[in-house]
Amino acid sequence: MADAIDIVELGGVKEGDKKKPRSKEKRLDIACQDAKERIHNYNEVALGYSPKEAVAESMRCLECPKPRCMVACPVHIDIPTFIGLISRGKFHEAAEDIHKYNALPAVCGRVCPQENLCEAACIINDTNPHNPIAIGRLERFCADYHFLHSDGEHAAPLKPATGYKVCVIGSGPSGLSCAADLAKMGHKVDLFEALHKPGGVMMYGIPEFRLPKAIVQKEVNYVRSLGVNIECNVVVGRTLPVKEVLDGYDAVYVASGAGYPNMMGIPGENLNGVYSANEFLTRVNLMQAWQEGVAGTPIRRPRRCVVVGAGFTAFDVVRIALRLGAQEARIVYRRSRDEMPGRGEEIEHAEQEGAIITVLTNPVKYLGDENGFVRAVVVQKMELGEPDSSGRRRPIPIKDSEYEIPCDTVVVSIGQTPNVLIPSNMPGLKTRWGSIIQANRETYMTTVPKVFAGGDAITGAATVILATRAGREAARSMDAYLRDPARAWYPPA
Repeated sequence: MADAIDIVELGGVKEGDKKKPRSKEKRLDIACQDAKERIHNYNEVALGYSPKEAVAESMRCLECPKPRCMVACPVHIDIPTFIGLISRGKFHEAAEDIHKYNALPAVCGRVCPQENLCEAACIINDTNPHNPIAIGRLERFCADYHFLHSDGEHAAPLKPATGYKVCVIGSGPSGLSCAADLAKMGHKVDLFEALHKPGGVMMYGIPEFRLPKAIVQKEVNYVRSLGVNIECNVVVGRTLPVKEVLDGYDAVYVASGAGYPNMMGIPGENLNGVYSANEFLTRVNLMQAWQEGVAGTPIRRPRRCVVVGAGFTAFDVVRIALRLGAQEARIVYRRSRDEMPGRGEEIEHAEQEGAIITVLTNPVKYLGDENGFVRAVVVQKMELGEPDSSGRRRPIPIKDSEYEIPCDTVVVSIGQTPNVLIPSNMPGLKTRWGSIIQANRETYMTTVPKVFAGGDAITGAATVILATRAGREAARSMDAYLRDPARAWYPPA
């Protein structure tokens, strides 16, 4: 598919001409909505590169013969190749090349923590520190350009039909990636999703202003275009018995994610106005509770909101609270700012929008009013001791340091674990702590014959890109398993 563009006019290089990298130039920033405007809407904050900006940024790339960025990418995208294609005006070809490695480039280009992965490994950092190629932004550009200037489908070659039927449980990044690769390999794939829209955490967990739902659905439609049958409102273990799945398919991939919230177990957690991040985000993102008078599952609009935690999800929540009209939206975190697991860009955006960050502070109980609604959180000041098993310094309570933070809404965002529904309904399936499925980390096979599992279901909550990698690796193992006549060599978990 050719691009009707003048690449020289855009500042790129003609096909066949030698590229002169501009690696010493400054990394090109991405345009964003103004903070004062964006807290009043749910439109995407980061606006993306224009073709001219994408070409300018791509011209900085050295196109290394031994690319460290490619090694650092969890799905090993051929980064120099797709960036080189951008610099030569071959935007569609760049998108197609990415799709060889990643079924979700428009999503990963937005939410993958590239600054800790491919961009951290960029060789330009060696001579021009903190100025790597904007790999994630270029990935997003390719995917968006392709969606905008084509029918959105990709020329993915499918192998001849094998006759094998595979079931994938869960339509998050791991399930979609596994289903897409299995379909390309020639297998018949049925994918079952418990919620009413496919996309998993990308639909219910990440807000519209960071990941537009229309983008997620375009990625889902790509997977459908490969021949994957996606059925929603199917709860395996309830509406569809596990036995029917095991009897009806040659292999099964469990990618049910980590949608069960962790809570602190402190007094007052049952008060009205105290939410888990999962409930809060699902109501807003999937069920559009922010549309007052429209949503069937409205949410209480906060005036003073306290968000417990400082990861990706916590910053999503605090920014939503501001858009819901909160006069005060506060992150409360028990460690220091340096230990925050949240993404730097999202922390910066949250502060620009007016979020308050209170560190070295930990809730000990919630106080309610006479009607059973939360009115304040009692917190205790902390100090940092020696590092714990996570490598971060352990927070230690400071005696007699408690004080109250007035609030009418609390959202607890301290992590999620997998739901026990499938493990409790599948005899012989070994787990850790009753919910995290035990699987061989090389083959993704579980302790139940022909059942594989990956993504958050076997690790607990992690990132979209790591779930995507698990889906792709599991697909290769499942393909090898299906094509092996004996099916006896495969090492279980």
